Amino acid sequence: MLRPLILATLLVTPVLAQEHTTNMDHNAHTAGMSAIEITEPGQSAFAAIEQIVLALDTDPNTDWSKVDISGLREHLRDMDLVFTAAEVTAEDITGGIRFTITGEGRVREAIRNMAIAHAGVMDGVDGWHYAAEEHPEGAVMIITVPPFQMDRLTALGFFGVMATGMHHQDHHWGMATGGSPHM
Repeated sequence: MLRPLILATLLVTPVLAQEHTTNMDHNAHTAGMSAIEITEPGQSAFAAIEQIVLALDTDPNTDWSKVDISGLREHLRDMDLVFTAAEVTAEDITGGIRFTITGEGRVREAIRNMAIAHAGVMDGVDGWHYAAEEHPEGAVMIITVPPFQMDRLTALGFFGVMATGMHHQDHHWGMATGGSPHM
């Protein structure tokens, strides 16, 4: 999991450095690229959006009338708020864990957006059952797993669970291009 992040960092860093050079021919950045693989999971909103914009620019089929970078930015903001400002308590239940995720103001909204959508996307994957609902201070997510997966669930905790699925890149692409936001 760390290798794609390191690779993405190595690939994006030289481009970022060049972007700030004056009198730069920005078209030169995309010359010779036939395809861009979306690898940024979203912890860096700038890098994720930069990668999406580069992919949109190199795709001759981009329908610019459907592109929603502002919507993607709000989603990435939600991700950042949940991962950096939310408080989580975990309670063991029969066959799983009940996570109560709380925050104030904009953090509470981000929690609801992220936890409820993630539960809907991931329910049933690998035999794990996800259920989420609003809570007055955020959301509650209940995850039940096969008995042999309990140690994994405990080790991942809420934040590890939120990062599972490898659907985030497709999800971000869908949001940016006007497709279904919950792929």
